[in-house]
Amino acid sequence: MEPAAPADARRKELGAFLRKKRERAVRAEYGLPPVGRGRVVGLRREEIAFLSGVSVTWYTWLEQGRDINPSRQVLDAVAVNLRLTAPEHDYILGLSGFAPAPREAPAAPEPVPEHVQHLLEALDPAPAFAVTSTWDIGAWNRGYEALFPGIASVPAPDRNLLRLTFTDPYVRGMLPDWEVTVRSFLADYRAEAGSHADRAAHVELVSRLRQDSEDFARAWDDHEVRRFASRARTFLHPVAGRLDFEQHQLVPSDAPTLHIVAYLPAPGSDTRERMAELVRQASAADAAD
Repeated sequence: MEPAAPADARRKELGAFLRKKRERAVRAEYGLPPVGRGRVVGLRREEIAFLSGVSVTWYTWLEQGRDINPSRQVLDAVAVNLRLTAPEHDYILGLSGFAPAPREAPAAPEPVPEHVQHLLEALDPAPAFAVTSTWDIGAWNRGYEALFPGIASVPAPDRNLLRLTFTDPYVRGMLPDWEVTVRSFLADYRAEAGSHADRAAHVELVSRLRQDSEDFARAWDDHEVRRFASRARTFLHPVAGRLDFEQHQLVPSDAPTLHIVAYLPAPGSDTRERMAELVRQASAADAAD
C-alpha cells in the first residue's frame, strides 16, 4: 500500500482535528440542550454546519478528509464557531495551505484624523467617541471620559465597544437594560460586519469574546441583524445618577471607516447640566494631579 500523499495526509489531519474539537464542545456553552441520553458534550455536524454557513454534506466531507478545497473564509467561520484558540486557528489554516491569521498588535488604535477629534470636542459635554469597523474606540471627548472614567487606562487591545460592554463590570453596572442593550449592539455590529466577516480583526474579536463571555457567545449565536437606528439610552452613573440621552451615529464622508457615536442629552431632562458638572469635576481632578 502506497503512503498517503502530503495533501491527503493534511486533509485527514484537518478532518480528525475538527471532529475532535466538535466532539469535545460543551453544548450548554452554545445554548443547546442535551441530546440522546442526556449527553451534554459534543455538537452534531449539522449544528456546526449551520453556524458556519455551509451544507451538512460539505462539512461532513471536510471532517472525512475528502478532496475538497475549503476557502479561508469558511475555515475562519468554522474556527469561530468551534471556538478555536489563536494557535488552533492557525493550525487548521496551515493544514489547508493558508498563511496564519494576522494578529492584532498590542498597540494603540490608529490615530483618528484631527478634524474628527475636533468634532468630538465640539460636542462636549455630550459624550461622543469614534469607533473603527470592528468597534475599537479610537478617540473620545471629555464628556465620554467623564461618563467612563477608565477609558483612557484600558489596554489598547481591549478598548473595544463590544468587549467593554460584555466584560467590564463598570459598564454593565451603568446599564439598567443591559441585556436589551448588548443584544441591540450585537445586531448593529453584525449588520456592519457582513462586508468584513473574513478579516482577521473581526475573527479575532469574535473568538476572544467567545472565550471571555458566555453572554456574548449565546447572543452571537442568535444571529440577530439590525441596521442602526437612533434611540433613547439611559445610564445610571455612580456620581451623576440617572442620565438620559438620544444616541446618534455619524459617518464622516472623508473618514468612512470611522463611525462617530454621540449621546445627546434628552430633551426635557437635566442630563446636559449633570454632564457639564461631571466634566467640570473631572477637569478639576486632572488639574489637581
